[in-house]
Amino acid sequence: MTHFNEQGRARMVDISGKSATVRVAVAETKISMLPSTLEAIKEGRVGKGDVLAVAQVAGIQGAKRTSDWIPMCHPLALTGVNITFDDNGQDELYIEATVKTEGKTGVEMEALTAVSAAALTVYDMCKALQKDMVIGPTQLRSKSGGKSGDYVRS
Repeated sequence: MTHFNEQGRARMVDISGKSATVRVAVAETKISMLPSTLEAIKEGRVGKGDVLAVAQVAGIQGAKRTSDWIPMCHPLALTGVNITFDDNGQDELYIEATVKTEGKTGVEMEALTAVSAAALTVYDMCKALQKDMVIGPTQLRSKSGGKSGDYVRS
């Protein structure tokens, strides 16, 4: 197991011998809510401000700060982070993050952190309207680049 040292304790994997490649990961999550909550978000009627604009910034910040949250993640120089939103027109908000870098390790955790931070921000900004919103599932949709090759969720 590459994440354990000779004493069986956790360690950050040494990636110094790996080649830099272009790496891209896409993650997604959803938030289930009342139709009235989704309508308030879309119409800009949430008291804390523009929910999707703030959540977009939170997602980008989350991607950039992933190594501060996840102990064994390497700090990465990201070359791009894009957060998009969609909905089903009724009671679900969809969040997608695409994260890119040219480096020695992948950006899956950064993409997952981005959608998580964005979703938590939506929850925070809308909790006065509804406390029983449900976040998830949060999942990796695809990744490309690196030694392990490409992955696409089926």
